[in-house]
Amino acid sequence: MDHAYRLLSFIYPLRPQLDHLSTPSSAIASLPVRPSLPLSMASTAPREDIVMEDEEQRPPLTRALLQRSAANNISQVAMVGSKACPIESLDYEIIENDLFDQNWRARAKADQVRYVVLKWTFCFAIGILTGVVGFLINLAVENVAGFKHAAVSTLMESSSYWTAFLVFASINLALLLFASTITASVSPAAGGSGIPEVKAYLNGVDAPNIFSLKTLAVKVIGNAAAVSSSLHVGKAGPMVHTGACIAAIFGQGGSRKYGLTCRWLRYFKNDRDRRDLVTIGASAGMTAAFRAPVGGVLFALESLSSWWRSALIWRSFFTTAVVAVVLRLFIDLCGTGRCGMFGEGGLIMYDVSTLFDDLMTYHLKDIPTVILIGVIGAVLGGLYNFLMMKVLRLYNIINERGRVHKLLLAAAVSILTSCCLFGLPWFAPCRACPMATAEPNGACGSLNRFRRFHCPPGHYNDLASLLLNINDDAIRNLYTTGTNDVYHPGSMLAFFVASYALGVLSYGVVAPSGLFVPIILTGATYGRLVAMLLGPSSDLDHGLVAILGSASFLGGTLRMTVSVCVIIVELTNNLLLLPLVMLVLLISKTVADSFNSSIYDLILQLKGLPHLDGHAEPYMRQLAVGDVVAGPLRSFNGVEKVGHVVHILRTTRHHAFPVIDEPPFATAPVLYGLVLRAHLLLLLKKREFLPVQERYPKEYSIEGRFEAQDFDKRGSGKQDTIDGVELSAEEMEMYVDLHPFTNASPYTVVETMSLAKALILFREVGLRHLLVVPKACDRSPVVGILTRHDFMPEHILGLHPVLLGSRWKRLRWQKGAVTKYFRSLIVSLANRS
Repeated sequence: MDHAYRLLSFIYPLRPQLDHLSTPSSAIASLPVRPSLPLSMASTAPREDIVMEDEEQRPPLTRALLQRSAANNISQVAMVGSKACPIESLDYEIIENDLFDQNWRARAKADQVRYVVLKWTFCFAIGILTGVVGFLINLAVENVAGFKHAAVSTLMESSSYWTAFLVFASINLALLLFASTITASVSPAAGGSGIPEVKAYLNGVDAPNIFSLKTLAVKVIGNAAAVSSSLHVGKAGPMVHTGACIAAIFGQGGSRKYGLTCRWLRYFKNDRDRRDLVTIGASAGMTAAFRAPVGGVLFALESLSSWWRSALIWRSFFTTAVVAVVLRLFIDLCGTGRCGMFGEGGLIMYDVSTLFDDLMTYHLKDIPTVILIGVIGAVLGGLYNFLMMKVLRLYNIINERGRVHKLLLAAAVSILTSCCLFGLPWFAPCRACPMATAEPNGACGSLNRFRRFHCPPGHYNDLASLLLNINDDAIRNLYTTGTNDVYHPGSMLAFFVASYALGVLSYGVVAPSGLFVPIILTGATYGRLVAMLLGPSSDLDHGLVAILGSASFLGGTLRMTVSVCVIIVELTNNLLLLPLVMLVLLISKTVADSFNSSIYDLILQLKGLPHLDGHAEPYMRQLAVGDVVAGPLRSFNGVEKVGHVVHILRTTRHHAFPVIDEPPFATAPVLYGLVLRAHLLLLLKKREFLPVQERYPKEYSIEGRFEAQDFDKRGSGKQDTIDGVELSAEEMEMYVDLHPFTNASPYTVVETMSLAKALILFREVGLRHLLVVPKACDRSPVVGILTRHDFMPEHILGLHPVLLGSRWKRLRWQKGAVTKYFRSLIVSLANRS
């Protein structure tokens, strides 16, 4: 047990299986599929001895980072941010019981109008707040990083080189340690990008504190500090998480503890409306990161959301439009010089269309170059994802030792980054300033934000102009057209290698950090490098090729097409790029899919977040739902003894229980419905008991004893426990009628239905529990319950290992096959010679 918890100390476990439990379910398994503990409504004998033997035979970097504890086989744990947390499933099903019927009938037309008005008001408020937060992050980064670079430049001009390095490295180290300390100490859920957590939540997986106020504060402050520290990370991912946090706080329905609630807000105390708000907030966050309102909506649709409908598109688009207006207002405000060192370009908007329109042209002969860029982006993206996973496993081994080691790792990465950024420009040649940009004081103009570094007046260091800049300015430099002769090929190669390596090494640090901007920067670098290598054989402007390089690398790593295409076009403000960007994205994604999955899907697996894919594996059609459920089943009678209810709640962690009517309440056992654990706890606290085993009398009124808000879903990651319920011995002998509080119309499937068909129903409806009923009438009315855990490949293939050979196979380049191919090729060439 101690060993398992030490392994939970930092980031990224491998995929577990999810049970339907309230303190969710089973355990963490290694990414290479291995037999797992079958859990449905009950526990079975653990197979820990077999698992541990397998793990001992594996190399350290391929072993499971989280292992199952044999003594705790009902605990579901995954990495949320940088901390192991219990997770549970969300439930989008409407609970139709007597109380719901009465409450629905009591709603007037004014209540419906109020609900619609509140939804749009929340969208407006989310847009304003997300826009403000996005501006503040950019303002902080440009001022803090601008002050740091200005101080370093002043020292360099006075030839105080060592002092300049010490100032540069010290400020970077202090900023990153500050970001890592508040993340590890205040809110570990704020670590990393946040996009995998948001994607898992929108797929139906909840975890504590992922959208709390503390997480929001740490995400904003920590990301501003991490980006300002010259760490090779971005703001886009944390901004998506920030927007989702803001939206989720609106969906909490206020706080009873502090008296900050009203009757109107309770309309949003359910998983369905909270899911919609988080989707809207995520799209607003992407808009705030790139000033791309349409791209933000499409990003949430393509990459994050598992459920989408037309009404949600309208509200998301309205929210992103509000964000764009807010950002435009702040940019106009800062144009008067009131925002310190905030750049005139403002936020991230690389407007390349207003400078050299004649250079943004292309012809049919340039298509082979575009195809080459797409293929290169796919290969580099697949390798990037592979290396990222290896580095994250290695970082976990270091960080599992505790908080001090997390900070030491952050310090080591910061020092390495500072040495790289400050040391590499010394090997780059000094270049004369372009005549159009030379200034009287010997500096180059601001078009490309040139850095002199150690060069004499009238010259600039092209590598320092990229390395000693914030990522936004470096990207703007690379995207600028008409600058084919500004950068040396050797400088481009050095910057590409440094950017690629630092991007892989920086993400696993315990701090809010994103992947989007570093990937854009790295792609733009190799795009320019390819253009330089092609030389006169291509007439494409190097700035245009840099944009295509960014698109191809994004497609090769993130595996998104439509949303990335629109974001690139909105980012550069140039529609002429659209056909080429579409082509390069299609090529890069198609080729990269033959190597591995997208970076976000891989991180989901490493974190152990059980994401249900939209397609069914072929082997699921060979199984019926009855082949994956296990017993014995825990159920209640329609009128149950209080002591038995308390015993079941204390000895199990199940979230829901079938309610079965038996004689004398029915002529034969019949399924009445499904009752939730939270509702049972409320009944016990209210003490609505009966002295004998009979149903409530007809004159019994639920409305007078319970209110609809009593049954509202609590906030994300919050739940009641049986520990707070204290009953006397006399009360334990009494009875409780479960009929008025039971969902009388739960979703059911017959036990002979294929597992693939059940998966589609489970995922599309957004269920947490799916009852399995028997084919024959002479059996118990319920065979078992399907939950998210039962659809996980680890669980299914653990029960039926013979199906391992029929798993869905993508076209992947296998190392053995490639080696065999090259060996045969060499032998063939040798024989010919």
